[in-house]
Amino acid sequence: MSVEGAGEPVDRSRSVGDVGERRLIVELTRSSRALDATHRTADVVIGSGDDAAVIDTAGPTVISTDTAVAGRHFRFDWSDPRTVGARAVIQSAADIAAMGGRVTGTVVSIACPADTTVGTVLDLNDGILDATHRLGGRVLGGDLVGADEVVLTVTTVGALDGATPIVVGGARPGDVLAVTGTAVGASAAGLALLLDAHDRGNDELLAEFADLVAAHRLPAPDLGQGPAAARAGAHAMTDISDGLVEELITMAAASGVALAVSSDRIPVGSDMRSAARRLGVDLRQWTVAGGEDHELLGAFAAGTVPPGWTTIGEVRDGTGVRVDGRAVQDLRGWQSFGS
Repeated sequence: MSVEGAGEPVDRSRSVGDVGERRLIVELTRSSRALDATHRTADVVIGSGDDAAVIDTAGPTVISTDTAVAGRHFRFDWSDPRTVGARAVIQSAADIAAMGGRVTGTVVSIACPADTTVGTVLDLNDGILDATHRLGGRVLGGDLVGADEVVLTVTTVGALDGATPIVVGGARPGDVLAVTGTAVGASAAGLALLLDAHDRGNDELLAEFADLVAAHRLPAPDLGQGPAAARAGAHAMTDISDGLVEELITMAAASGVALAVSSDRIPVGSDMRSAARRLGVDLRQWTVAGGEDHELLGAFAAGTVPPGWTTIGEVRDGTGVRVDGRAVQDLRGWQSFGS
């Protein structure tokens, strides 16, 4: 069955409803195949463009899914569609890294209103393609459906390459806790700056702290540290998506241990300290409670923490989480169904 106009580039200014699903899928597939021609991987037997993808990995496959909803997880007045697409991939791929795996591919579902422009959908797709290929994988296919708002669902597939998967519940008394990255909480800082500018109608701080705003729009964790942690024999690991404190609570409960962290050991940038002073914010609201950095939190035997990680605490007998010697109370991170 032919699709009208399939040989010509689609008009990006037209709406998705005008162009139609089949014609737009042709364009999305064309973009994917163009990149696949120069980024082939041995794991993918059949990629985007058929009824389903076929992958062939040696050993267990790691799979994770994340969904991002317009107005809830991203805003088009703060981030362009290409950035939104790339961010959705990072969000899902971080879960693969947290198991000690590397990304082999993504499957993407894009839901949008009929009046969404074709250019918006193609830019979302370009961001998804770019981020996936930067991580060493390929876009394997997906779906395009109508909805009342834009919703991106990214399913990421990964390989362990012979390593044992690292679970969140493997921390042991005597382990040390460590995180990746040089500025944990930078995404939360960027969000606070965007909200402040929105509430006060003042964009001055956005320019002054442009790097923090960029860290919120598109986090850039080194997800290669996941496999590195696996090679180092990490006992437990998770990614910092809902805030460090939430991940600590989850790890402590799953492992049946107590975790203790010193907030002054969490890596931050000087711009974060400066921005916190300007906004009158306790820095721990970003470093401990802030999320969406997608850096990694791991528990390692003492002396085995790999390069690229910063030790911030320890694992003890007992239960619960303590930050700076105090039990966690009101200092909490993201709640999906909270206010």
